[in-house]
Amino acid sequence: MKVLLDVCTPVQIRNGLPGHEVHTAVKMGWGELENGELLRASESAAFDLLIICDKNLRHQQNFVQPRRLAILERWTNHRPTLEKYFALIRQTVETMQPGEYRSLSAP
Repeated sequence: MKVLLDVCTPVQIRNGLPGHEVHTAVKMGWGELENGELLRASESAAFDLLIICDKNLRHQQNFVQPRRLAILERWTNHRPTLEKYFALIRQTVETMQPGEYRSLSAP
């Protein structure tokens, strides 16, 4: 799966996603893109999944039209906490379907 991490997602998340092609918005040159622009850029670059921390994205964007890009919203951007739950994040990523929007809550 081709995964994009938004600018607020710690890059170390990639260590918890072995076997996936993980990129960051900053490395892609998209660090300054707003949410809608980032979604369009992600889809144009054939990403399968965007991992975000923006809890308002669901309300700011039009998700009525079908999308290929799946979106996973995390509950925190605190790296040590996320590292503790790598198994949960990996399991969630591996079960996501195209176009799905899932909010991952703290266990």
